[in-house]
Amino acid sequence: MKLEQITVRHMRMPMKSPFTTSFGTIDEKEFLLIEAIDQSGTVGWGEAVAFVAPWYTEETLKTTWHMLEDFLIPILLHKEVGHPDEISALFSSIRRNCMAKSSIEGAIWDIYAQQTKQSLAKALGGHKEQIEVGVSVGIQSSTEALIELLKSHVNKGYKRVKVKIKPGHDVEVIRAIRAEMPDLPLMVDANSAYTLNDMDVLQQLDAFNLLMIEQPLAVDDIVDHAKLQQKIKTPICLDESITSYEDARKAIELGSCGVINIKIGRVGGLTEARRIHDLCKENKIPVWCGGMLEAGIGRAHNIALTSLTNFVLPGDTAGSSHYWYEDIITPEVIVEDGYIRVPQTIGIGYTPNLKVIDKLTISRKVYQ
Repeated sequence: MKLEQITVRHMRMPMKSPFTTSFGTIDEKEFLLIEAIDQSGTVGWGEAVAFVAPWYTEETLKTTWHMLEDFLIPILLHKEVGHPDEISALFSSIRRNCMAKSSIEGAIWDIYAQQTKQSLAKALGGHKEQIEVGVSVGIQSSTEALIELLKSHVNKGYKRVKVKIKPGHDVEVIRAIRAEMPDLPLMVDANSAYTLNDMDVLQQLDAFNLLMIEQPLAVDDIVDHAKLQQKIKTPICLDESITSYEDARKAIELGSCGVINIKIGRVGGLTEARRIHDLCKENKIPVWCGGMLEAGIGRAHNIALTSLTNFVLPGDTAGSSHYWYEDIITPEVIVEDGYIRVPQTIGIGYTPNLKVIDKLTISRKVYQ
């Protein structure tokens, strides 16, 4: 394939309810949407997941657009590409900026799947026809409100619930949840809010039979996580610390975690995500697919990735209606009794809704 035109759109989608974590509150999601067209006229779509501020990683919406416009798009335009796996080598001179790389690589995977007449899931090597899904719940106004929300998600069939915690909002909250819902498949996500000085608090979480505690310590750490994992029974899940295959390899060798959360944008694209999946499978480390409040395009890519066999834990790919009044794809992503069907049609399996996309577009630029 040879890309002849790339359109970048700045999108803004209002959320149904604010989403609060240890680093802030989001009530609308701004992101970049990528539309790539090759010489045959095949159109592929990708989504950039970086937030407007560098809360999660150093990348932002503006830095993503800068990297696309000044570096990544010039590398790709009018260049012959035989397979999406080649993109990593083409981008190798550009340090990090994983979310920017992932956004355009996702569009190329979409084109490749269409041109080889297979679903994106099959193109990646996936076999599942449906995937189990969980849901991520932000910090609520009260523990009572949180428990009621959790019960509503369980009633909808979600297979696992993730609750955000931070210092001062942790042990007693989880204790209250367990008192009401002792058998709930439950995990907690700290978003790097703790240090080894909080060892006592983190050890107390062992009493609650959690599936895992996600990223309790610093975003760039695997050494202190190894020390912590030796002191607690609950498996540590690494998120922000894993930005590449090499990060995952070193974390596994150090014993820094028992689980890894794979986010396509965080690791630089579907190719690297698949490599990490394969490494974890070889080392018997279960993985699951985390969410970045994606709209429909990013959500479709997550579903395809999760069809790989070592995604044995329910991911964060909730249905479209959980977050959005109206998604940018048709049909929207639907959860049925805790499962999402993996599309078997060619490409990502969903059609971009251009009417909604145009309505939510703040600005756009075409590169050719």
